[in-house]
Amino acid sequence: MNDLLETREQLIRYFETGAKPRSEWRVGSEYEKIAVSADDGLALPFSGPHGVEEIMRRLVDRHGYEPLDEHGRVLALQGKRASITVEPGGQIELSGEQCENIHCANLEFNRHIEELLNIGEELGVVLLGLGMQPVSRIDEIELLPKRRYHIMYPYMGRKGRLGQRMMKQTAGVQSNLDYGDEADAMRKLRVSMGIVPLLYAIFANSPLSDGGLNGYQSFRGHIWSDTDPDRCGIPEFALREDSSFQDYVEYALDVPMYFLLRGHDYIDLTRPPGITFRQYMERGFGRERATEEDWTNHLTTIFTEVRLKKYIESRTADSQPPALMLSLPALLKGILYENDCMDAAWDMVKRWSYPERIALVDTACKFGLDTRTGKIRFRDLALELVGIAMEGLSRQHELNEHGQDESIYLLRLLDQVRGGHTQASLIIDRWKGRWNYDVHQLVEGCSYQAEAYP
Repeated sequence: MNDLLETREQLIRYFETGAKPRSEWRVGSEYEKIAVSADDGLALPFSGPHGVEEIMRRLVDRHGYEPLDEHGRVLALQGKRASITVEPGGQIELSGEQCENIHCANLEFNRHIEELLNIGEELGVVLLGLGMQPVSRIDEIELLPKRRYHIMYPYMGRKGRLGQRMMKQTAGVQSNLDYGDEADAMRKLRVSMGIVPLLYAIFANSPLSDGGLNGYQSFRGHIWSDTDPDRCGIPEFALREDSSFQDYVEYALDVPMYFLLRGHDYIDLTRPPGITFRQYMERGFGRERATEEDWTNHLTTIFTEVRLKKYIESRTADSQPPALMLSLPALLKGILYENDCMDAAWDMVKRWSYPERIALVDTACKFGLDTRTGKIRFRDLALELVGIAMEGLSRQHELNEHGQDESIYLLRLLDQVRGGHTQASLIIDRWKGRWNYDVHQLVEGCSYQAEAYP
């Protein structure tokens, strides 16, 4: 991992080594969850006797996780197959194992949630099925005492208006899928990027922030549009049908670096004028020279809607209530692991120009399934996309102990889309209606315990 990097070919080879035969394709999922005080819906601090760190310590004591600390603070846990990490604002994330199917991922997620809910009940903590902290403002949320984030946080404040909100207030679901070779990887990247506006509409679930409605169905999605133009969004090259690993490498080379990691020490690279990875490879930084580990770390600081690692990582969806958490990985597995399903999904969106596509992202974040492109409703496109995914999963025929295939994880989403609803639109209606703008009813209604969605 510490071999010196001297050529583009070494950077490209990093992605080539991620290719796997179809028999070894897996699905990985990452789930970020908003934790709040049951009393008032305020963001849970990391520190203190009722904070996120105490949850982590109790998970270690009761379930055998290995604590991973930084300067004596428990910032992450390593399990037998999965890990638990904490995001900058105390969001609790499960990084799941590489599962053969969604049934495996579902069992793992349910086990994780059961562990958290039992500890949360003792501490007066509630997990919310939302994509954004609904009550606390960013200056009321403790920043995780992790050196990486203390480098990123002030830099975010200089690059975009909303990047610090992204770090402290938002929560998403990510899906990680494998590829067979370069052509397959870039095709999956293109299709995943192409359907981003639809994914924002389908999974919109962040209409509340700072104690009230924010004017968006996915405010989290809007936040990402004003975070850091150097490393976020939909790069135009990724939508070309002839794009390659080299195109992604050239893009990543021009992204400014955050840091170097040497042992347990971070070297801050964000001070003006900054340095891109291209410049770092050419001239180094002081005595430091580019290594493969530096490249690997740099790739984790690219926050495009879908990013390429040694797998395809889709990052668009807002966090969901527990019954919908598996919907994103199920949807993408159904589409991306069947060639004709990929073709069908791409055919739906390939006619959009690049400016139109970017505009549709913003419109989808604001209006969800009520978005239109010309005379076509996103509600209808979303229904078609879910149908394509269900067909793909049915063909893959991965059965659980009850003889059900993985399309069962899309049934509730299907009903929701058929009705023209998003989680956000349902919450907005309840906030204005039976919850009567009451934070306590919001917390109760959106809690994992309540699962109060139709």
